[in-house]
Amino acid sequence: MVHAFIMVKTGAGESEQLVAPIRDLERVGEAHIVAGAYDLIVEVDAEEVYDVLKTASSGIQGLQGVTDTKTYISLDS
Repeated sequence: MVHAFIMVKTGAGESEQLVAPIRDLERVGEAHIVAGAYDLIVEVDAEEVYDVLKTASSGIQGLQGVTDTKTYISLDS
């Protein structure tokens, strides 16, 4: 099992409209609007690293209003 955190930047005023569709994506456990360099932090659990990357690229980056993502794979279990 792979556990990862995906940091998401959105366009101005887009975070609140994006959090629900992101939470609905397969493999997404949690998604939170945060203050800081990124606008959302998303927790993902998947069988393989490829599935995490697919969630980030096809799922999250495919949503209109998302401007950037950065994925961090957790190294502890």
